[in-house]
Amino acid sequence: MRLLVGRIGRAHGILGEATIEVRTDDPENRFAIGARLQTDKHGELKIISGRVHNGILLIGFEGITDRNGIEKFKDTLLYSDVDIDAESEEDDYHVLQLIGCIAYLESGEKFGEVSDVVNLPGQDLLAIITAHGETLIPFVHQLVPVVDIKAKRMTVIPPDLTGEVI
Repeated sequence: MRLLVGRIGRAHGILGEATIEVRTDDPENRFAIGARLQTDKHGELKIISGRVHNGILLIGFEGITDRNGIEKFKDTLLYSDVDIDAESEEDDYHVLQLIGCIAYLESGEKFGEVSDVVNLPGQDLLAIITAHGETLIPFVHQLVPVVDIKAKRMTVIPPDLTGEVI
């Protein structure tokens, strides 16, 4: 699957490097030297250098050797081919794997369907469409104890009407 992993920002220096706005949780692999990224406007780019400077990722691409060359790529979106179904660490899910999962209560009763994952600084929230509207549930093990990606189902413990956890 082709996933958005970053955006090329401003040119940095005179050797064709650019700042990268990272939009992936795995920048070490997505922006590794030798990686090939697709773009929304300019075909494929191969990474030939990468470093962090003052907390900002700087990348150099094959065939781009000066500031004028990289400035043409400003605001270009970068995509990577990612196998979201590949074996990953336990409790490590991609948003696209979670959307469409059916959420069940511990009793086995259907609760709703995951429509989105809201990424917040403290934690992610599952947006679940139920018969009564949308419910947001923190995506933590205590409230979502079972996730079966292959079966597209999960067990949830939603908050009750008073806002307390059941």
